[in-house]
Amino acid sequence: MEIKNKATRINLFSLKTVQMRTFHLTWLSFFLCFFGWFGIAPLMPLVRDDLGLSKSEIGSTIIASVAITVLVRLLIGPLCDKIGPRKTYTGLLVLGSLPVMLIGLADSYETFLLARLAIGSIGASFVITQYHTSTMFAPNVVGTANATTAGWGNLGGGVTQMVMPLILAMILGFGLSETMGWRLAMVFPGAIMLVVAVLYWVFTTDCPEGNYAEMRKSGALSAEDDHAGATKGMMAAMSDYRVWALFLVYGACFGV
Repeated sequence: MEIKNKATRINLFSLKTVQMRTFHLTWLSFFLCFFGWFGIAPLMPLVRDDLGLSKSEIGSTIIASVAITVLVRLLIGPLCDKIGPRKTYTGLLVLGSLPVMLIGLADSYETFLLARLAIGSIGASFVITQYHTSTMFAPNVVGTANATTAGWGNLGGGVTQMVMPLILAMILGFGLSETMGWRLAMVFPGAIMLVVAVLYWVFTTDCPEGNYAEMRKSGALSAEDDHAGATKGMMAAMSDYRVWALFLVYGACFGV
């Protein structure tokens, strides 16, 4: 699929164009997803005592939270091709916010494990951010755009380690118990995700020319050619040894 009107410059402090609105909303969405994904980590001492979790059970919840994102990422990519990154990201933010906010209802190891498993799906936000940025920026700046949105988005996983304890402290300051505190604290990132989902839906498009659905209706984008192009591109990538080399390097870095 050939996309026209890609931005050739990154005007960081401008929101006038759909390219820059998408730029800022993609990294912000990525940031919030990682914030919510890892938000429970600094609260785990309280969760452990509240639910009576063993060390092995805590380890299992961590594995579940990370493992599920691998499967979801495999689904998210084709979904972006099919319905567009705007609908995909909005859906991920809305659906992902639910387990983030509702994890506070967990009352056993099993329910907590299921909640963390569901929350892990928002780790797929990385895929949509890179996809959507790539549709908006020309080759001369797309590397910078992708690196910046990915870098700022990844910060969410670190910032949450500092902010969530502060949110908990604020809640405890109102006289609530630690048991109630960690549960209410997780509502905060989920609620912000919902707000940003609305912003994403309103202020972005799938590509500079519009949304895929409207483009297919007008004939500007052929569904058949689009599918064939995606399949051809995937086969070309899978047959390129350099892609597999990058796969190994990426896996090794995350493995370490």
